[in-house]
Amino acid sequence: MKFNMGTLDRRIRFGIAIIIMVLYYNNIISGVLSIVLLVIMGVLLITSFIGYCPIYSAFGVSTTKKSKSETN
Repeated sequence: MKFNMGTLDRRIRFGIAIIIMVLYYNNIISGVLSIVLLVIMGVLLITSFIGYCPIYSAFGVSTTKKSKSETN
C-alpha cells in the first residue's frame, strides 16, 4: 500500500476529527448528526494514521511530495 497523503493533509484530518470529538463530548452535537459525524471522525482518524485514502486512489490523487526519482 502506497502512501498518498502528505503531512499537512494528515494533520488537517486529525484536527477535524479532534474538533468533532470535542463537539460530541461537550454535547454540542447529538442525535443522528452525532452518529454520522462520529463515523466520519473514525474514518478521518484511521486515514490520518495510516496515510492512505482509498478515495484519493480511486481518483489518482496524491498529496505527498514527489521524490527526485519520481520526477525523472
